[in-house]
Amino acid sequence: MRPSTRSARVLASLLALTGATAVALALAPGAAAAASTKAAAAPASTSTTAGADTRAMWVWDTSTPAATVDLAVASGVDQLFVAVPPNVASSPQLPDLRTLSQLARAAGIRVDALGGDPGWVDNPSWVVTYWLKPARNTGLFTGIHVDVEPYTTSAWTTSQSTVVAKYLTLLDKLKANAGTSPIEADIPFWFNEIPAQASGGGASTLDREIMRRTAGVTVMAYRNTATGTDGTLDIAAAALAAGTSLGKPVRIGQETTYLGDTAVDVKQTFFGWSRAAMETQLAAVSVGASSYASYAGIAIHSAAGYAAMAP
Repeated sequence: MRPSTRSARVLASLLALTGATAVALALAPGAAAAASTKAAAAPASTSTTAGADTRAMWVWDTSTPAATVDLAVASGVDQLFVAVPPNVASSPQLPDLRTLSQLARAAGIRVDALGGDPGWVDNPSWVVTYWLKPARNTGLFTGIHVDVEPYTTSAWTTSQSTVVAKYLTLLDKLKANAGTSPIEADIPFWFNEIPAQASGGGASTLDREIMRRTAGVTVMAYRNTATGTDGTLDIAAAALAAGTSLGKPVRIGQETTYLGDTAVDVKQTFFGWSRAAMETQLAAVSVGASSYASYAGIAIHSAAGYAAMAP
């Protein structure tokens, strides 16, 4: 089992980071290989529980499966969002995905299929046929995790309500075709400010309508300060409150990759920080967010950025 308390997470992370940072993704597959011997490991959970102090991590580069799982084990990660290409059955990435999934599951880590593109809102049938069903048919993934970001489409500025409706239709289509696979979604912290129509026709907000269509969300509350005005807890509060009222788990996403050099860029990421310094802020996030019943832990973006951080 992964460490279940905040202090255990921090300790495990710090103990694992005594070597050079560059070693992190080039680790010999010791932990992963050892984990693969756990034939009796319990199956990964099929749902994320509100109120649980879990830790997840996005994995966009799947080319180093053993090193990625070693990093997850050493860092107390319970769940991986692993990028899956369309038509995965014929993809050259499939062998690495299979290895990653097998090693992670042997270590007791849940693995979800990660995918998303702004253009998905315009063709949900294509998404189901060429991404969702092939990903599920591999049998490698417990859940479905989507990162669509419809606000990056050009139509968002000219016809926002249309894009919102299309996005919710996409989620409906995914849910209808996901079978027993739970669907989770990434959302920005400001989706509570975006109007949306409830299924019954009444007025609602986009964050709530996404939650109603999914098993849970990860709110991208990217700040490198936990408390205070415009800190992580401040900007995540609306999503946590909505999740609590709807009975849906909400993870808090935190960034570790380089975003740019402006003040706005810098405050959104832990890039350039040590992991020890970041863990201090994450511990404060967990303490503050635990007052919400919906709080389901931290999600780190991403494996590559986290691995590159100094101890």
